[in-house]
Amino acid sequence: MPLVASNYNPPILFKNGHLSTIYSGIFRKIDGVVQERERITLSDTDFLDLDWSFATQKSDKVIILIHGLEGSAQRPYITGSAKVFNQNGYDACAINLRSCSGVPNYLFRSYHSGATEDLEAVIDHLLKNKSYTEIFIKGFSLGGNLTLKYLGEERIIPKEIKGAVAVSVPCDLHSSLKQLLRPKNALYAARFKKHLVEKLQSKQKLFPDKISDQDINSIKTLKDFDDIYTSRAHGFTDAIDYYTQSSCRQFLPSINIPTLIINSKNDSFLGPECYPYAEAKNNEKLFLETPNFGGHVGFYGVKNTTYTEKRCLNFLNEL
Repeated sequence: MPLVASNYNPPILFKNGHLSTIYSGIFRKIDGVVQERERITLSDTDFLDLDWSFATQKSDKVIILIHGLEGSAQRPYITGSAKVFNQNGYDACAINLRSCSGVPNYLFRSYHSGATEDLEAVIDHLLKNKSYTEIFIKGFSLGGNLTLKYLGEERIIPKEIKGAVAVSVPCDLHSSLKQLLRPKNALYAARFKKHLVEKLQSKQKLFPDKISDQDINSIKTLKDFDDIYTSRAHGFTDAIDYYTQSSCRQFLPSINIPTLIINSKNDSFLGPECYPYAEAKNNEKLFLETPNFGGHVGFYGVKNTTYTEKRCLNFLNEL
């Protein structure tokens, strides 16, 4: 489909991309979401923690929510989405990617932007152990890339998966990385790197033969982290190989269920290659909306409901 027109027009303060990003990530609070944790065991003996919240009445619809880099199922953009969908008759299954649920995962490997095998494991779990007839997916940032890659890879998509939405997606990971390394994003990059290195230091204690002090001390940028840990731990040659294989943009032409991408034009994390205009134009199932405002996973809205939460609900309800 061609580009979808956007009517998102926030208050003047939230037309600033950085303010929108920071408010959503740090200051927004969500009340009234009660989550129940379920742990599932993966085929490689590791685990994922799923945080569930439910509609007021028994539902046959569920939305899978996937957080971004160093996020969790407790981030406001996840709990805010869960609340909106719970209030509208959907159960919500919020995935904590490996190492993101508050406890370390068992293996040296962790999560990354292309690890669709873990999303596939969650979907298989729902199909085998739950009674949902309609499954939807909503991913944010890294989780959005994961969602789109899963949908476009060479696999049979279960008939129960009816639609998906991906918000603030780094469709080209190298393009996004180059933006994060620019001075305008120095504070964000430093924050991500700090959390990632702290986790790696914890892993070093469990796997001292696989990561050295010298390795950790040599991490100066996010790319260094991907060269030293992400690529090694997950079977890639180096960071560039990881970005090349894991970027979802190459998989978009093969998506064959209704899917909406919402990437704001003032998202400082996204480079030009992260806006897949041509792919959307040539795929009738792929909808691309690029509002002028919203920042990165921002999209401030009144009554503490973001624009993308409303937009996602409306899009999926219309399928």
